Amino acid sequence: MHALKELKVWQRAIELSTAVYKAVIDFPMDEKYGLTSQIKRSVVSIASNIAEGAGRNSKNEFVHFLGIANGSSFELQTQLIIAHNLGLISKEKVEQLCSHIDEIQKMIFGFLKNLKTNM
Repeated sequence: MHALKELKVWQRAIELSTAVYKAVIDFPMDEKYGLTSQIKRSVVSIASNIAEGAGRNSKNEFVHFLGIANGSSFELQTQLIIAHNLGLISKEKVEQLCSHIDEIQKMIFGFLKNLKTNM
């Protein structure tokens, strides 16, 4: 098990969750159960899967959940681009959030590489 609150990747994922929730707060109500909901679920999934993996008893399980978190990050990027294409969010905001996501993806990749090397 890993000390969750000390994991920088988890901390950055929590920060991303806050930023994304603030970014979608003004999305139209008719998107509440559509794209807005999908975006929120994806961003929460990143930090949540890092947390679940950190709480597991084996490196294999941690690797599995980090993979899910990484997949959710790519899903989130896609959804933000769709939101921009629909005129729901500015290009600048998408670029800012995607930069944050890119950072998290690199951290996850590095963490996965380290875990797999030490298995």
